Formats: sequence, C-alpha cells, structure tokens
Amino acid sequence: MHQSLEGSFLIAMPNMEDDRFERSVVYVCSHTEQGAMGLVLNQVASHMNVEELLLQLNILDDESAIRLPDHLRTMSVFKGGPVEVERGFVLHSDDYVLDQSTLQISGGICLTATLEILKAIASGEGPHRALLALGYSGWAPGQLESEIQANGWLTGPATSDLVFDASFENKWRRALLSLGIDPAMLVGSAGHA
Repeated sequence: MHQSLEGSFLIAMPNMEDDRFERSVVYVCSHTEQGAMGLVLNQVASHMNVEELLLQLNILDDESAIRLPDHLRTMSVFKGGPVEVERGFVLHSDDYVLDQSTLQISGGICLTATLEILKAIASGEGPHRALLALGYSGWAPGQLESEIQANGWLTGPATSDLVFDASFENKWRRALLSLGIDPAMLVGSAGHA
C-alpha cells in the first residue's frame, strides 16, 4: 500500500550521494504510485532575484520595477531542483487560488506554475506568502521510497512557517530540530540488524 508523503519535508541525510541535494530540505508537492515531485526550499538561484525574474518575463518594465516593494525587490528565487530548470513554480499560501491552475497541497500550502500568479505578486494582489523556484525535483515510481530506505532522506511534517521563512541558510538545521534531531548527532550511515 502506498503511503503518500505529499505535504511533508524530505531532509537530506549527511551521506546524501547526490551533490545537488546536499543538506537540502525538499517540500513534497505530489507523491503517488506514479512518482513524486517536490521543491528544494534552501538553495538560492544566485544568478537571479524576483525583480530580475519579473523583468526577464516582461511582467515588469524598468518603470514599474521602480515601484516594486522592497520585500519583493530583495526576495530570492530558489533552485527547486534539477528538472526543467527553466520552468517556474510558486509555493504559496492558500489565500490566493487560480481555478484550474492551483494545486492545493496541505496545511494551507498551494502550488501554482503560471504567469498569472507572478503578475498578481508583482501588482501586490498575490498570495500573502510565496516562495518562487526554478526547476523541480522529481522521482520515478518507487525511486523516492528506495532513497529513503537507503538512508538518503529523513521525512517529517512540513510547517508553513519553515516553508516560507526567507532565512534559507539554516533551514536544513531547523528542519532537523523540528523532528527533535540534533544535526551534530546525526550519522550518515544506517545499521541493519
């Protein structure tokens, strides 16, 4: 029987073999028998911020960029994962929903991947809380379960406070602490009896 991790955190173990996920926290957006999809919450796309993204997509022009609120101007864009890195995704609070476009996930967290949400954010009419990511993390059927069994990931309940917290530098540590795990005591290998 399939147990869905949708709406949960994946927290990379110290022995994570894939460098792209080293010390990462992933929010699982979808998890079915057909596979899983999630967004990395603590890896910033250093080459771009929200203002630059909105300019690049022609949602803003130079004149409207001047009026962009400071919190948006400095907001980071995250590397959601290694799949389709040119595609954008917005994790956001459930106070903004687009019919036929928004996936309501869990605990007041939604996912929308349209230009309309970016336009709404730029105009100040978007969701109260949002995290923008380029690309996503994907797993084929059974792949995520195998990685968890091989001690690559810890899983735990996600909280919107940690999902949307702009302080990404220590998100991995705080996610572990939320599970009652001291990162200093975490070992990378698993024992089997």
